[in-house]
This record gives sequence, C-alpha cells and structure tokens, in this order.
Amino acid sequence: MNTLVAALPILVLIWMMVKRSPIASYIALPITALLAALLQLFYFQADLRLLLANSFAGVLSVMTPISIIAGAILLNRMLAISGAETTIKHWLESISSNQVAQLMIIGWAFAFMLEGASGFGTPAAIAAPILVGLGFSPFKVIVFTLILNSIPVSFGAVGTPTWFGFSALQLDDEQVLAISRWTALCHVVAALVIPMIALCIVQPLKTVRKNSVFIYLSVFSCVLPYWLFAQWNYEFPSLIGGAVGLLLTIFLANKGVGLDNSAVNIQSMKGKVELTPKALFLALFPLLLLIVVLVITRIHQLGIKALLNDETLWMSMHLGFAQFELSKALILSLHEIFGTSVGWSYKTLFVPALIPFVLVVLICVPLLKMSKLQVKQMCTDTLGRIALPCIALIGALVMVNVLMQGGHNAPIFYMASTFANVSGEHWVLFASYLGALGTFFSGSATVSNLTFGGIQYGIAEQVGLSETLVLALQSTGAAMGNMICISNIIAVASIVGVNNQEGPVLKKSFLPMLIYGAIVGGFSYLFY
Repeated sequence: MNTLVAALPILVLIWMMVKRSPIASYIALPITALLAALLQLFYFQADLRLLLANSFAGVLSVMTPISIIAGAILLNRMLAISGAETTIKHWLESISSNQVAQLMIIGWAFAFMLEGASGFGTPAAIAAPILVGLGFSPFKVIVFTLILNSIPVSFGAVGTPTWFGFSALQLDDEQVLAISRWTALCHVVAALVIPMIALCIVQPLKTVRKNSVFIYLSVFSCVLPYWLFAQWNYEFPSLIGGAVGLLLTIFLANKGVGLDNSAVNIQSMKGKVELTPKALFLALFPLLLLIVVLVITRIHQLGIKALLNDETLWMSMHLGFAQFELSKALILSLHEIFGTSVGWSYKTLFVPALIPFVLVVLICVPLLKMSKLQVKQMCTDTLGRIALPCIALIGALVMVNVLMQGGHNAPIFYMASTFANVSGEHWVLFASYLGALGTFFSGSATVSNLTFGGIQYGIAEQVGLSETLVLALQSTGAAMGNMICISNIIAVASIVGVNNQEGPVLKKSFLPMLIYGAIVGGFSYLFY
C-alpha cells in the first residue's frame, strides 16, 4: 500500500501528460508537487516545518536551470534577430550538394554542437527548418532531427542534465565523473546504430549504404572527442565533440571522402549564396567565443574556475527564517531554512548563465551591429520563452525534494524497493526506459534526472548494483527520451509548419528509442 501511495503523484503526472487531451507540463508538474506534499503530510506523517523548508528550497533551486535556459535562449535569439543564424544557414547549405552530407553536417554535427552550447530543444529547432529549406520532407526531417538529438543530450546546455540533474543526490565530483564516463560510453555504442536508423527515415537504404564510410567518419568525429572529454569533465563533452565533429565533417564533405556522387541535392545547387569570410566569421564568432569562455572557466589549472567558486565569506545576515550568506565569488546561500537542516545555494558566476551566455551576448551585440529595437526584441522573446518552463521546473524541483524527504520512509524509497524486488540485478536492462519516460512526460532530460534520479539510486542500493552505473543509464535514458518528447515534437513541427502530426511522429521515433534502450541496457549488462 505504501508503494502505491508513494507512486500516486508519478502515476497522476504520467496520466495528465499522456491522456487524449494532455495537460501541459507547466500545469501538471505543480499539481503533482502539491499532491506529493499533501500525501507526505497526511499519509506519511512528514514534519510540516521540514516539508515547507524542502518546498521552499525547491522553488529557489529553479534559479540554476532557468538562468541557464534564459542564457541559452538569449544567445539563440541574438543569432536569429541579428541575421547571424541566416548567414550560418547559407554557409552550411553551400558546403556540399550531397544529400547525405547535408543531413550529417546540419542534422548531426551542427546540431550536436548546438546541444552542447544551449540544449533545451534548440538543435532540432534550428536544424529542421534549414533541412526543410533544402527540399527534404518536413515530416521526415522532424523524425530525423529528433532521433539524432539524443546522443549529445546528457551533456547538453553545458552538462546541465548531468551535474544539475543529479544535484539532489549530493554526489561528490568523482561520482558525477564516473556517471559521465559510462554515460558517454553508452552513447558512443548507441551511435554505431542510431544515426544510420535516422538516415534511413530520410534517405533510401541503398543511398545510406553507399555513403556509409562518410557517415561513420562523421559520427566518430563527434563521439570520440565527446567520449574523451567525458573522462575528465561533465560540462562540455557535447560542445567540444560537436565543434570538432562539425569541422571534420565539413572537411570530409568538401573532399568528398566516403561520399557517393549520385546523392545530389539539385535544389541546394540552385540556391547558393556567396558569403564573404568576414560575414561568416562574425556570424560564427558568438559560438566560437562561447566555446573559448567555457574552456577557460572550466579548466582547473588556469585558476579561473577556483575564483568563480570562491566560498570565502563576504557578507552574512539573519533573515528571520534562514541565515543568508554571500561569498566573494557572489555565491548566494541560505542555511537552516525554517530552523531545519535544509539549505540552498546559487553560484552566480559559475553557473553557465551570466558566464558564458550573457557575457557573450554583451560582447557580440555591438559586433553584430544590433539596433536598440532588436536588442529589446531579443530580451522580450527570451522572457516570454522562459515563463512557462520556469513554472514547470518549480513544480518538478518541489516534487523531487518532497518525494525524497523521510529517509527510509521517503516515498522514493518505497518505489525503489518495489522496482528492486521485481527486477533484481536485471534492472540494468530496464533503467534507461525509466529515464526516457521522465523526458517523455516532462520535456526535459534535466527534469527526468531530477525526478527519477533518487528512485534509480535507491534501486541500485537495494539490489547491490553500482549506483553510478544505474544513474548513467538514467542519464542515457533521459537523453534518448528526447526522441519521443511531446513538447519537442510539437515545437519542431510548428517551426517547419507541420500540423496535427504528433501521433505519427511519435510512432516513427518510438521504435528507435526502444532500440536505443536495448543497446545501452544490453551493453551495460554484459560489460560493466
């Protein structure tokens, strides 16, 4: 009975998100959080003060992901409104007239890099209209971009799904790195199959087979540096892997390495636009600067990372309900919220929001010669786009904090016990699908990890599996769930002008998602 009651908020959330007329996540998640709190209070007899403290901390915790989302959208809107995005689009179109090359450059390597830089649906939203403009079928392009926007997602938006997605578990840095390493390896193994499946949706199997040498060279040019960076860093494997992969894929396409000349896109040959080196450099400069700033601020040996994380106390004051502290690196902290052990903190300079996104935008606005009206539109668009995700994330974070309260009497502990008893050590085969389910109904790999990370950790503990292995599968599953995420499907479909096709798109991408899970589950089961 305890397990059923504990799972009730999750079951209600799934029902609200997948029923015939689904309820939007910004409504469903707050409702679920309220239900979880009421069940904790009246059924599990939770301490009211602790419940309020955890709920308040959950609301404050939204500052981390929402500031990153806002920064990513701000950069995206700057590129779009300034015309830089159009310049990049024309450049990518002009590189090769081979259809497979175009699909891999734009839908794979370029989107891979965008996922590492901004995430949150940006890669498919940018890549899909470019490919449709090149004459590819809008419906097939939607499925193609959704399927490929899975492998880099675990480290998307500067690794937010990994380092913030599991933040509630209070893992140490070495544990997060261990999760990062196995997650990357799982994605690399899946990359041997998934891109080929995606290409076969857009191109005939015969064409894909003839261009397979180029395809695999392009795939490995992204995933090998991606895997190498994941060995020591969990913030920019996707960003660096995508950047290296994009350069190498463009080089390979220009040289025609592994390409079959019969797969020519006539439409792209007609619409070529001449670009000056200066115009192209200015358009790409924001993305290049973003990578440089990220690398400089994340490499420990350079010393800047330590400065941005300096916890030396600068100011302290009691607010009545908690102790507030401000460090020299502008880290905001609250301790002993409502007289409990619950706390909260926000690393103003280290969270990838002000640095690099806002910093890059401030530097590039004058370089791109944006008018005051354009800057105003950029800011207005950003604020408009973060309002609803902010509400959804508040609901998710409050729900997670509430469900994890209570130690061995926590609702998450009961759910983990049930899964552990049913699956035993075979849970490795199914763990990724729970992660995919989280992304399916929430629209975010980060939210999926926040929601199910505690359950996965509890299952691993009870069954005797490696916690980092199971959490890596959760992270991998959350990424592959991007293929079937309803909100992503709707967003991409609306951008390319395809209406009322969410069901058919979901059916097309569902089988690749199942194959993805089988690959990473089987690989982990056999070789971990």
